[in-house]
Amino acid sequence: MSTEPKKDSSIVEEFKVPWYGYVALLFAIIFFSGLFAKSKGWIAVFDFNTINGTYGVMKDAAKATFQGQGGTGARDGFLFALGLVPAVMLALGVVEVVDHLGGLKAGQKLLTPILRPLLGIPGIAGLALVTSLQSTDAGAGMTKMLRETDAITEKEKTVFCAFQFSAGGTITNYLSSGAALFSFLTVPIIIPLAVIVVMKFFGANVMRLYLNRVENKGEAENE
Repeated sequence: MSTEPKKDSSIVEEFKVPWYGYVALLFAIIFFSGLFAKSKGWIAVFDFNTINGTYGVMKDAAKATFQGQGGTGARDGFLFALGLVPAVMLALGVVEVVDHLGGLKAGQKLLTPILRPLLGIPGIAGLALVTSLQSTDAGAGMTKMLRETDAITEKEKTVFCAFQFSAGGTITNYLSSGAALFSFLTVPIIIPLAVIVVMKFFGANVMRLYLNRVENKGEAENE
């Protein structure tokens, strides 16, 4: 299994990014970051989950969605999976537009010096990283697209998946499910969130070290 990218990365790095590429990248980071998740009024259109919207409800608005109540088995699983489609479709559609405007190239140019030492992945994965903090499904879809276009190697994909796997959808889940525990916290709510993010980087680097060790061992055996 080859871990080398098929494309010459230097070609991409030398690509001249137009000014609107950086604007597109900034927009995408804000859009997927959840910064405006709690905003009211017109500014809420800059939030991914706001644009993604919600399904209508039936009867008891607190419990019943289009899935209904009491479902089991494959049919209930199918409806659950169907509920993931809009988020993935919207995320990939926005990414295509951002990519067309040069936003991903701008991300690669700006974030590679940061993400390379931190995770060993190129900066072009920065937008998927920001997205994964808000939506696991959208982050996974964008990571799949990066691998299929050879923007990242198999090894980089594995390290990146290790980062996303732990505490997926960090911001969304922390501010929604975790909100029930906020009243019991004895420290500012930003502290547990910071610990979670740090441990995500730690876990990804454990995977990175493991892959490096396996790779070095394989090279030593071939000599």
